[in-house]
Amino acid sequence: MIARYTRKEMGQVWSEANRFQKWLDVELAATETLAEAGLVPKDAALTIRARAKVDVPRIHELEARVKHDVIAFTMDVVESIGDPAAARWLHYGLTSNDVVDTAQALQIREASQLIERGLVLFGEVLDLRAHQFRNTPQIGRTHGVHAEPITFGLKIANWFSENQRNIGRFRAAAQQMAVGKISGAVGNASHLGPEMEERIAKRLGLSVAPVASQVIQRDRHAQYLSALALIAATLETIALEIRHLQRTEVREAEEPFSGEQRGSSAMPHKRNPVTCEQICGLARLVRSNMIAAFENVALWHERDISHSSVERIILPDSTILVDYMLAKMTWIIADMRVFPERMLRNLESTHGLVYSGQLLLDLVEKGMPRDDAYKAVQENAMAAWETESSFRERVTNDARITKYLDSKALAHAFDLERQLRHVDAIFDRVFGAHPAGEKSAANNA
Repeated sequence: MIARYTRKEMGQVWSEANRFQKWLDVELAATETLAEAGLVPKDAALTIRARAKVDVPRIHELEARVKHDVIAFTMDVVESIGDPAAARWLHYGLTSNDVVDTAQALQIREASQLIERGLVLFGEVLDLRAHQFRNTPQIGRTHGVHAEPITFGLKIANWFSENQRNIGRFRAAAQQMAVGKISGAVGNASHLGPEMEERIAKRLGLSVAPVASQVIQRDRHAQYLSALALIAATLETIALEIRHLQRTEVREAEEPFSGEQRGSSAMPHKRNPVTCEQICGLARLVRSNMIAAFENVALWHERDISHSSVERIILPDSTILVDYMLAKMTWIIADMRVFPERMLRNLESTHGLVYSGQLLLDLVEKGMPRDDAYKAVQENAMAAWETESSFRERVTNDARITKYLDSKALAHAFDLERQLRHVDAIFDRVFGAHPAGEKSAANNA
């Protein structure tokens, strides 16, 4: 991934130096475990531990000759050990993918810890801002058209809840990726046996794949990329909503805009949602990588190499992008500007049309046939819509409606507090019961 989207810690996880170091970690764990079992001389294991190191430029130099990265790696490490008698026990009983797949699990574990930390922090910020705007009335929109009142906090609570599901899905996907395999070239463990495999994996803090071919099966990787794609989709959902709310005609919220930031080379007035647009674009890449991960599941017999080149791209890129997107969206939500007065003005801009659904229900409850009630409410609503006149005044002067609803009942139908009376109960389901004495949405609307 290009440096523009790579944060320092995640970039280090996927650096070549860390990748080769993880390979060496697997080799050392294998050698020391085998030495404990008496399968490798203990003095050789001690020498390998003391002297073995990786030299990335040297590995590249050797790979250019031998055309095999793991062989180039082992040649480099053998050179660093310097003692042929000890070095001959390096990579004993292993095949390339015993090292590569197990080491990849170690890298993914590191990457996953960073992403989970980002998800939790993002959830904390969503929690804070949802409660901040729990009682802030806003018009809910369906098909992009005004529907019924909500609160801005309720919208953010939806984002919070989705993020919590992402945390659960991601933890499960990361856990099933934390497996190693030391079962040889076709998965039959013919050289070291299942017991040594389990002991080596345990030494590395990994579970062992119960069964594998030469590689760990790639359905695990597909699930992991799916979890990342869902996180990206959530971030895109939020970014897209903020983009809509930042439109000039709406202007209910906007992403942060720094003091010296400039929105356009030609139009000095511009404040564009560029970071939200960036997140929407990057989400497409993460989703496309998920498709590649699914294509990697089917391999020839006990292994081919078609998945390898793909994973060199999609695993670093997807984790790097999700890490970057989470950090950006956390910043956006934390510093997002919100305009409650504009929200209320937009809610009221259709002169009461958004209460048509409640009016319909009230008429039905008072005995008016539903179809008759629907026609009466819709006729007044359409007339108010076309003429930009007061819907409430129109229905107040419609004998079909006043036959069932007096002035008090009509006022109740157009009561904003009534629309928002259950927001607290919904918040309690999402976040847990709110503190005693805290104002309700209805009382603060």
